[in-house]
Amino acid sequence: MTVHHPSPSLAQLAWQRLELGLFFHVGVNTFAGKEWSDGTLPASSFDPTDLDAGQWVRTAKEAGARYVVLTAKHHDGFCLWPTATTDYSVASSPWRGGQGDLVAEVAEACRAEGVGLGLYLSPWDRHAPEYPDPQAYDALYLAQLRELCTGYGDLVELWFDGAGSAGRSYDWDAIMALVAELQPDAMVFNMGTPTIRWIGNEDGLAADPVRYAVDTASLDNYTETVIRLGEARYVPPEADVSIRRGWFWAADDGPKSVEHLLAVYYRSVGLGANLLLNVPPDTRGLLDDADVERLRELRAALDSRFGSPVAGVLTQMADGVWQVDFQAPVTFDHLDLAEELSAGQRVTAHRVSVEGADLDGDVLLAEAGTVGHRRLHAHPPVTAQRLRVTCVGEGSALAGVSVHHAGTHGVPQIEYLAPTDEPE
Repeated sequence: MTVHHPSPSLAQLAWQRLELGLFFHVGVNTFAGKEWSDGTLPASSFDPTDLDAGQWVRTAKEAGARYVVLTAKHHDGFCLWPTATTDYSVASSPWRGGQGDLVAEVAEACRAEGVGLGLYLSPWDRHAPEYPDPQAYDALYLAQLRELCTGYGDLVELWFDGAGSAGRSYDWDAIMALVAELQPDAMVFNMGTPTIRWIGNEDGLAADPVRYAVDTASLDNYTETVIRLGEARYVPPEADVSIRRGWFWAADDGPKSVEHLLAVYYRSVGLGANLLLNVPPDTRGLLDDADVERLRELRAALDSRFGSPVAGVLTQMADGVWQVDFQAPVTFDHLDLAEELSAGQRVTAHRVSVEGADLDGDVLLAEAGTVGHRRLHAHPPVTAQRLRVTCVGEGSALAGVSVHHAGTHGVPQIEYLAPTDEPE
């Protein structure tokens, strides 16, 4: 039986190549020490003293992130741009004398640094008096989305969070039509007719296999719009997690360890998912010094492991069987595989074996499920000049194989972290 393999769009492939993004959760919650608020915190409480969006985006770039996502409106309804739809926005705050536009400042910083811009616009709005009236609120939401899609340049992603929307229907047909009209290359996260999907947890952790072709009826998107499609589509995942326990900055919180963040990287990017790492600005309007330092430590650790790849030459030996040759024997403790995805994800399982001068015969180095955009394997160090990769899956193909000598073959471990207080 021939299996249907949905193909990605060029925009989806471009988004997958971004691999790592930074999330910026900031708003009135930042100044109240809350994760969620109910729309009653005063707009006047938003008053960062030294806000520098350039520092945020420069830090993201230095960390290796190729895109950022800003919470333009969280569930509380407070808007970080001077929207015409409500007075619950930065225009009613003392910041920049009420003349500020944080979305514009982040967009400008992204253009200056060559970093992609994504925007989060919560469908759930706990402040808007129109919210109980679906028709009135749909009109308001479409107006807000139009402002964001026309005022700030090209967007790489629109983040539609499903929290708080269980049992609520939005006019997703109109929303998706607006996105198609104004930002056709932007990825749509998780709701409506998504082009990227949630990994399923807020720990940043994928699990093998990571499938890009999914039956959209199985997606938990808090809406019937996807469920009624009931067909397999190419929808690669994004794994979101905060560098801290909480999503918004709090004085009594702090960054996770480098070991933990490395483990997240292996379990997201290393399994073929994009990683969106939240780093929340503080009450100054700056990324916390401790978080910035932790990002630098994480970048140094990643560069130490993966900064000097040795690429092999691929030769297809038979259906699903590839030989990888290096110019000379190389010592390595990590494998780095990439699948050819233009015709869709095909590899369902794979194994890598090696024959080298210090080994007696073929030795199995790795055996696992999907490959996808990128697949990392850690293993004891070996020295070899030739590898063999065997892939299972109709029409499966590899785009590249490289190796790394990280000096460590242990996979970092996730640490247990006590959860933050539940949102009210």
